[in-house]
Amino acid sequence: MQEYDQLKKGIREQLFRTMDFSRDISDEEMYEMIDEQLLDTCREQAVSVEDKKHLRMDIFHSIRKLDLLQELVDDPTVTEIMINGKDDIFIEQAGTLRRYPMKFESAEKLGDVIQQIVARCNRVVNEASPIVDARLENGARVNIVLAPVAINGPIVTIRRFPDHPITMSRLIEFGSVSEQLSKYLSILVQAGYNIFISGGTGSGKTTFLNALSDSIPDYERIITIEDNAELQICHVPNIVRMEARNANVEGCREITIRDLIRSSLRMRPDRIVVGEVRGSEAIDMIQAMNTGHDGSMSTGHANSAQDMLSRLETMTLMGVNLPLPAIRRQLASGIDIIVHLGRLRDRSRKLLEISEITGEIEKESGEIQIHPLFLFQETGQDTSGKIKGEWVKAGELQKIEKLKAAGLSISAGKI
Repeated sequence: MQEYDQLKKGIREQLFRTMDFSRDISDEEMYEMIDEQLLDTCREQAVSVEDKKHLRMDIFHSIRKLDLLQELVDDPTVTEIMINGKDDIFIEQAGTLRRYPMKFESAEKLGDVIQQIVARCNRVVNEASPIVDARLENGARVNIVLAPVAINGPIVTIRRFPDHPITMSRLIEFGSVSEQLSKYLSILVQAGYNIFISGGTGSGKTTFLNALSDSIPDYERIITIEDNAELQICHVPNIVRMEARNANVEGCREITIRDLIRSSLRMRPDRIVVGEVRGSEAIDMIQAMNTGHDGSMSTGHANSAQDMLSRLETMTLMGVNLPLPAIRRQLASGIDIIVHLGRLRDRSRKLLEISEITGEIEKESGEIQIHPLFLFQETGQDTSGKIKGEWVKAGELQKIEKLKAAGLSISAGKI
């Protein structure tokens, strides 16, 4: 491996010495130059055909693409790439976390790749501003943390999304949700219920939100608001997509999720879809749900549906100075349904709970009451260690006014 790396480094250095930087060089020309240099190198030392192929691609990636990350970014089976400094790379593949055998040749090369990523998004990351969110050309989400915040070298985390959106039918195939529950949720979306999707990191919140959005009627006007554009709602022609922006050294001020939600209210939206609520923007999202934008949806990090409400209370308090009882009334009135997702010990993603927010508040504790509708119950494991289970009905939907207004109904049959 060391000999291969030295060979690759030598060919690349020779290319840089002969390259004309005063003009644009196409990818085809770059491949031709690499081939010529490889040919010269092979006259001096024996290189196998397989190594030639790998060298050709690796050198091209190191000059024009993301170096050794490009192969991982292009691999649809790799869902997460975690770089802990130049020597430690971990990937998640098919739900399994493992160390990647390759490493960057130097911290400077990793730094070049990082600057290449952020430059394409018109963002800046350096010691003065060491944390940034960005995205790749294929839509993959990137988080970068540099020194002095990152002690063990530049930290890069890349979450790769499928090339084609995962539909609800695919989630049914994966066993993440049942066909009956998908139809149930589809009717709630069509009827304009405000839905919040909760779950832990990697539980599939964005994927589920995207799949659920397929049930939005195509004649409505939708506005999506995200930190990094990830949602792919393709069937709605009247859609506005907005993305938050960080402040930069050139004087561009920060545009937050909260700014975008406020602005969206003046764009005549039927529904507002916020990729994720993390802070003070929660108050604006809840107010939008309370002011006629029925069918709005968002996601948030939480360990349960009840915990999601508690976190929303805290996030709302970050944005407005109101008594807690008043905030709870706003939440109870704005949110209709909480869908909670989780990742089980076999690494599978499952819909664990669908709960209704009836609007009632407990007199003693003052907390918002949650009315469970469906719960996932484990029934055992198969021979391969996969968890088996079923979705059990826990209650009937109580707030049916929106169903009636939309002319829809939900069967009371067994799920």
